[in-house]
Amino acid sequence: MEQAVTKKIIKIEVGLNESNHPVTIDWTADDQQTSQDLQASKAMLLSLFDRHSLETLKIDLWTKDMQVMEMDRFFFQTLRSLADTYYRATQNSSLATDFQGFVQYFGEKTEILPKK
Repeated sequence: MEQAVTKKIIKIEVGLNESNHPVTIDWTADDQQTSQDLQASKAMLLSLFDRHSLETLKIDLWTKDMQVMEMDRFFFQTLRSLADTYYRATQNSSLATDFQGFVQYFGEKTEILPKK
């Protein structure tokens, strides 16, 4: 395994209410181009692939004020990005194209994109 020559820190703070539901999600990264102040978010999806178990560990959080239309947009943009990342990582254009087709379908069904 290649050795790291530098390390970066990504900090995520989640504020919970009395029922342990997220009410705030704030983050910062030490190499942000803008301010080092915490940036407010309404939702986050974090997936980590465990080196040893070969399992995906996930944290999916959203605040109570996240509206359905915002969640639709969040997922549309995430799926579109995942399709692009999948292609860059695997060069499997056939599956990446199929994935993009689903993203298009999802965008149309959620009315983020106009129907063709």
